[in-house]
Amino acid sequence: MSMVKEFKEFISRGNVVDLAVGVIIGGAFGGIVTSLVKDVVMPPIGYLTSGIDFSALKYQIAPAVADAAGKVTKPEVDITYGAFINTVINFLIVAFVIFLVVKGVNSLKRQEAAKPVDPPVPSAEEKLLIEIRDLLAKR
Repeated sequence: MSMVKEFKEFISRGNVVDLAVGVIIGGAFGGIVTSLVKDVVMPPIGYLTSGIDFSALKYQIAPAVADAAGKVTKPEVDITYGAFINTVINFLIVAFVIFLVVKGVNSLKRQEAAKPVDPPVPSAEEKLLIEIRDLLAKR
């Protein structure tokens, strides 16, 4: 089997195409969730914390060093734990939104599964066999 033929078979499988679609949709959904966090969730959190901007929080290990002319020779060394706090909050919100989406999809699947399924209509042969069975049972 040639390499090109194997590659065509690999690409044409449904699961590869589904994965590609999932990655693309996931990237677009990530933009929506990022906007939700930045534009909808973080402003009330900022309001509740009296306008504290977590991204500005840092611990300075060493201050910047400047020479006599005022030119910075060594930049300051900081641990920017506020950016980490923002990232953790963003992750928790993204995880919660994904949880809600999965929960909604699972709920729809359960509703579909719970619908009563009509019994299949017996074929002509099955009907005939049922009649024969009933006649034999009457004897």
